[in-house]
Amino acid sequence: MQEDRNKILVDSIRRLLRRDAVSHLKKIVNKTHAADLSIIFRSLSLHNQHKLFHMIEDTEQQGILLNELDEIAFPDFVEDLDIDNIVAILEQMPKDDVADLIVRFPKEKADTILEKMNQEGSDEVEGLLGYKKDTAGGIMVPDFIALSEDTTAKEAIESLQKEHQDVEMPFYLYVLNDQKKLLGVISLRQLVVVPPQTPLKNFMTSDIFYVTTDTDQEEVAKLVARYDILAVPVVDDKNRLVGIVTVDDVIDIFRMEATEDILKMAGLGEQFTETQSIFKSTKTRLPWLFASCMGGILALFIIKHFESSLSESIFLAPFIPVIMGMGGNIGTQSSTIVVRGIATGRYDFKDLRKVVSKELAIGSILGIIYGCMIASVAQLQYDTILLSISVSTAVFTSMSVAAFIGSMCPMIFTRMNIDPAVATGPFVTSIIDIVSIFCYFKITTLLIGI
Repeated sequence: MQEDRNKILVDSIRRLLRRDAVSHLKKIVNKTHAADLSIIFRSLSLHNQHKLFHMIEDTEQQGILLNELDEIAFPDFVEDLDIDNIVAILEQMPKDDVADLIVRFPKEKADTILEKMNQEGSDEVEGLLGYKKDTAGGIMVPDFIALSEDTTAKEAIESLQKEHQDVEMPFYLYVLNDQKKLLGVISLRQLVVVPPQTPLKNFMTSDIFYVTTDTDQEEVAKLVARYDILAVPVVDDKNRLVGIVTVDDVIDIFRMEATEDILKMAGLGEQFTETQSIFKSTKTRLPWLFASCMGGILALFIIKHFESSLSESIFLAPFIPVIMGMGGNIGTQSSTIVVRGIATGRYDFKDLRKVVSKELAIGSILGIIYGCMIASVAQLQYDTILLSISVSTAVFTSMSVAAFIGSMCPMIFTRMNIDPAVATGPFVTSIIDIVSIFCYFKITTLLIGI
């Protein structure tokens, strides 16, 4: 549905651009969300991109559009934008988004923009830039509602109406003492149901979920997801409230982390390669494929070792890809399940025995089922009972070992503080290929005696 809507939108805007129908374009552009416009921008020339951008009347929507531009298109697009125009846009954006955006400008231009921004906003952005980008400090919003513990409910509501109208996340009020240390949190619902003269300290929640500025962003996202909260407070090393991480940033974190894990599991590194050049994409994939190459070479030597057996019994060859494929697939499935379990907090190293035992049992059961199936095919084709037994045993062994390796590696990687997502890439599949081919020839040699 959304794809059809985007296609109609792209075709309509292209047609109106060809006709130079400015008034119609303005109507469409200002009725379309900037996130949808960013998709259209990918298929337009730089001239037309600027043309549409300047038709947007809402500065906030211009900011969203700038934030949505990919890394390749962004430098060319902002090069010809007026500095004062950029400053006006950034001053309407949340400060955490400004910090994310400002680092994408050339350093000289970024410094000029910060100098031209109002002093308070510029200081907040520079403060955010001082934290690592993948920590709570790097993604937090420095705008929040903080009140004294002696403030009454009535005074808090009046403060919301007069002083905190532009706060991004107004659903929580944070209670601080005189040293700005975090004491508790109050939801808007709590605020409006208590008697007006009740001090905040009398009904605030003192059991608070919070993070520090150096907490990894993935841990922040897990905390928000686990306790179903809309924002999590961020404190410094003295327990002073310095910002909050909101749920919209958490969604972005999950999207980024999921993308990284998928790319790693596919053996593509950590960076999204859709917008990279051919050379850069090749350079990114090259080292990750080295494990597959080495695994293939080792498998080659194993086959070479059993070359005499293979030449005497050529009927062994057709079953090689089947056995390697079944082992590779079950290994990848087990690895993916375990990596996802680790990422969501369901599995930990202490669950090693339980997780590996379960996957090994599943792999063994599937190995028996598919071993019998492939053995029946071998019997029909070659009418040799020993070959059927050899093939079925090899399939069973390959799938059992693959499930064991596929579930074990991510857990070990986690214990070694290595990202477990890498375990589902070429490393595991290469090991499984080597083990599968070795087991097949060893079992065949022992049973058939060739």
